[in-house]
Amino acid sequence: MCKSIVPSWYLLPLLFAGSITPARADVSLPAIFSDHAVLQKSDKVPVWGKAAPGEAVTVTIGNEKAAATAGADGKWKVMLDLSGQGAGPFDLTVQGANKIVVGDVVIGEVWLCSGQSNMSFPLAGFKAVAAVEIPNSANPLLRQFLVKMNASPVPVDDVEGKWTLSSPATAGNFSATAYFFGKALQKQLQVPVGLVNSSVGGTLIESWMSSESMDADPVLKAGRDKAQHDYQTFQDYITHYQDWQKTHDRLDHPTAHPEAFADPNITTDDWKPVPLPGLFSKAGLPDAGAIWIRKKITIPPERAGRGIDMFLGDIRDTDQVYWNGKKIAESDLTAVDHRYGVRFNLVTQGEATIAVRIFDPGAGAGIIPGNPHFTASGIPLTGDWLAKAEFAFPTLDADALKDLPVRPATPRDRQNVANYLFNGMINPLIPYAVRGIAWYQGEGNWDQGSQYRIAFPLLIKDWRARWQRGDLPFYYCQVANYNIHVPLPGNSRDGELRDAQSSALSLPETGEAILIDIGEELNIHPANKKETGERLARIALAQTYGKDVVYSGPVYDSMTVEADKIRIHFKHTEGGLIARPLPAVYQPLSTDPKTVPLVRNSPESQLEGFAISGEDHKWAWADAKIDGDTVVVSSPNVPKPVAVRYAWADNPFCNLYNGGGLPAGPFRTDDFPLMSVRMHY
Repeated sequence: MCKSIVPSWYLLPLLFAGSITPARADVSLPAIFSDHAVLQKSDKVPVWGKAAPGEAVTVTIGNEKAAATAGADGKWKVMLDLSGQGAGPFDLTVQGANKIVVGDVVIGEVWLCSGQSNMSFPLAGFKAVAAVEIPNSANPLLRQFLVKMNASPVPVDDVEGKWTLSSPATAGNFSATAYFFGKALQKQLQVPVGLVNSSVGGTLIESWMSSESMDADPVLKAGRDKAQHDYQTFQDYITHYQDWQKTHDRLDHPTAHPEAFADPNITTDDWKPVPLPGLFSKAGLPDAGAIWIRKKITIPPERAGRGIDMFLGDIRDTDQVYWNGKKIAESDLTAVDHRYGVRFNLVTQGEATIAVRIFDPGAGAGIIPGNPHFTASGIPLTGDWLAKAEFAFPTLDADALKDLPVRPATPRDRQNVANYLFNGMINPLIPYAVRGIAWYQGEGNWDQGSQYRIAFPLLIKDWRARWQRGDLPFYYCQVANYNIHVPLPGNSRDGELRDAQSSALSLPETGEAILIDIGEELNIHPANKKETGERLARIALAQTYGKDVVYSGPVYDSMTVEADKIRIHFKHTEGGLIARPLPAVYQPLSTDPKTVPLVRNSPESQLEGFAISGEDHKWAWADAKIDGDTVVVSSPNVPKPVAVRYAWADNPFCNLYNGGGLPAGPFRTDDFPLMSVRMHY
């Protein structure tokens, strides 16, 4: 147990000091140096903290000891050589005016795992996988430090979090991707593995970048400045708005019994019909106060057991959302599109009741017309709802209405303001010794491939500079296939994003796990995190630890035009190129056993997913066949080809692999204009 021990000699003067207390500051450590920590086996392992200025601090672990003196700012740091230490466990002891003992510390391999939801999604979130894995997860040498979400406008020094050992009681909270990554490493290396999980769902790359890194690009810099300005402007508005509520006695006082309005089985004889989107006042309802609306929709058989993506439009001001009487979400003043997810286990065939409590203390309560999104996974919500006031405010007088703050443009949510997650969740971890970084992010920037090509290398270089390791391994996942299949070849925003991700391979000590074959048509969070983590681990085992494993599928190298054909040359053809047979049917959603036919775009071709173009930039599905370590691509519709694309779609059918069982990554040979060139943060 991590303990701070005050020496007995220090307490004696206090017995005679009366009300006079001498100034002192206990020596302290950041949260990441806590019980069950994993320290990197390295000759340079920093340990740091705070103490009184000028205080001498000694750090001991095993037979290694180092000393430092706190500076004028109270900060101190020592560097430990743990290259000769065993795995432990050890006590990490820090001695200053007081003593800290951090227990059960092991020495092994530490990886920072960061990104958005496909990194943060917990193992327990994938029920079929969890049912098999969690009961067998007892592994005291596989550990996670879960960083609590903190979006901060300024860099901070510490995080909230704790180390946990993998067990049936805890593994469900591990990042699923990180868990399988760490487990695969541990199996090969036979050492403790620590996973520092600093990830947040639904986030953009810009929120994980430092302010200084964005200075390198004028467009990113301008986007950063605007995002930060808009966010602060809105925070000022919220403060003024809340002050206005207090001044004019317009504070919310919610009912203690929301079921009286949200329960699917209540009587609605005294509810009024109201067409939405629209203002409540037009239906004879109060202009301000707490108004409930509800609507029954029908869930068809094919939607049962699948999550619902619900858009409730432009609500003013705040709301709480209920599905069949169960509260599923709520939004404050900062909400943009009031988008809510209904979990698959709540969605059953037949009638479902949506109930929403809307609170507006000012005037103009309702759902503002003009927002095109007012649906529940394709089920239209436009039209008549039922409404009833929980309570109403009197009409505002002229002075109160004049004082009502004007709402500015809604900013990005806090976690997506540029630099805020770096400040709150990455900066305080530096310079904790890590072997490398595992990154899974990109879905949030799905339509910004051109800018991602600039931003991603800037992030990698900046993090490496801050860890003072230009060769810090940085391995990442390419976003998986997702969305409906398209019958015609052409442009794809996801294709452009994947291409931008692949371009980062030009940096040293990088590696990309291709996931183009494990995604799901109807779920942006594919359940096969085992394969995801293991593909990341293959890269680390080969490139960082020197193991003889195939870590990459075929990678486009070059092309040559041969009359009416184009020959594609590849790197990483270990075991030869392979056309993996495509199944006759596939599952759009792994949690739904329903299958649909797989309709090939090039049914006579050995390889699926290749398209070819002439100088007119018009794409045609191609015949593609393996010839040694190359692929020959052609189409009778393109007699003079100039370019080839492979797997260039949001959710392509494709089947090129190497003998190591890894898929070829999407690629293009052209430099045609991109769809995303004008899409910026």
